[in-house]
Amino acid sequence: MAETSQDLEELLARASADVHSSGSVADLELVRVRLLGKKGDLTALLKSLGALQPDARRTLGARVNAARDTISAAIESRRVELESAALAQRLAAEKIDVTLPGRGRKPGGQHPVTRVQRRIVALFRQAGFDVADGPEIETDWYNFEALNIPVNHPARAMHDTFYFPDGRLLRTHTSPVQIRAMLQSKPPLQLICPGRVYRCDSDMTHTPMFHQVEGLAVGEDVSLANLKAVLHEFMQAFFEKNVAIRFRPSYFPFTEPSAEVDISCVACDGRGCRVCKQTGWVEVLGCGVVHPNVLRACNIDSERYTGYAFGMGVERMALLRYNVTDIRMYFDNDLRFLEQFG
Repeated sequence: MAETSQDLEELLARASADVHSSGSVADLELVRVRLLGKKGDLTALLKSLGALQPDARRTLGARVNAARDTISAAIESRRVELESAALAQRLAAEKIDVTLPGRGRKPGGQHPVTRVQRRIVALFRQAGFDVADGPEIETDWYNFEALNIPVNHPARAMHDTFYFPDGRLLRTHTSPVQIRAMLQSKPPLQLICPGRVYRCDSDMTHTPMFHQVEGLAVGEDVSLANLKAVLHEFMQAFFEKNVAIRFRPSYFPFTEPSAEVDISCVACDGRGCRVCKQTGWVEVLGCGVVHPNVLRACNIDSERYTGYAFGMGVERMALLRYNVTDIRMYFDNDLRFLEQFG
């Protein structure tokens, strides 16, 4: 029994030293397991009491239990000290110096493509155009057939158009909005259709999703001359300079005659530069007189009414207005670039 009593005294002394020398909660937990765990020193000592006489076992057992309570209390007290010290250290490391000047948040700004689209819409509103909207998921009839686009036209190919399994598609232009407007209202009509469109294309000047603004005017005696006058006034107002305009013959299934529209280069004023490839002209949109088949598809008398239509890419206009060479810069979310338009 004397030997067991001595072992208990040595264990208490060693436990006290180990508890107080623990430098972290993790170290303290290791000490607790070594002393009080299932295979701990004090647990082993308690198991050895079975070999003693009953009186000696009761006496020494009470002392072992008291020692366990003492060690547990010391461990808990040290745990509180270590946790308080760790919290104080963390608070000191994460404290905020209220004497530093405030950093704040910079005010946001409109995306350059949004700015350009809203500018286009505002200018045409001033010219008396209404704004029309429609769904981005369309049927083949609205997107192609009603626009006089034949079944074998390349625009219907899978590599150009995003199709759904049920035959519907993501609209490839905002012209379906014009079809819906002509079906719902009688001439005279004068409207623009801004919105997102989708095509399988991606490079420096094309993205799979981009923005278009298309215009339509239908009425009696509406001519190509009216279209040219409207577009010329718009281009000068949009670029805020005196730009020349020219029509080049082209082909679109939904207009006849059709034309590509060029303006004198806004970067060099027509003298020739990298932007216009030394020609002095840059292409900005397509247009033409509404094809009679399109009017008939919308139940409009093509003998009485005529119309013109045009369409422009908003990103294309933004490239020219801000002299940006790569359309992908508008969608890379580089704040160094976008902050210039704040």
